[in-house]
Amino acid sequence: MELKTARLTLLIDPHKKAAFEHLCAQRDLTASQVVRQMIRDYLLEHGVGYTPSGLDAPTAPAAVQPPAPKRRATAARPAAGATAPNKARRKA
Repeated sequence: MELKTARLTLLIDPHKKAAFEHLCAQRDLTASQVVRQMIRDYLLEHGVGYTPSGLDAPTAPAAVQPPAPKRRATAARPAAGATAPNKARRKA
């Protein structure tokens, strides 16, 4: 857990805020806990790593790095001058 905090102020519809806080309370979480988790998930989703404050503490976890991008399997390309087997040949 981070040792230092910074304030994030945002504007939200009062009815939406009340519904969000009610849902958080039902799950025994604070609104701040849920928002912090959403921010962590959003950073990871977009490949942004960060170092939590207090990383130099002896029990602090390692810096948070985004997962390595998944490599897509690619089909083998035919050698130069070769034709693909499923393409029709043109008549001369």
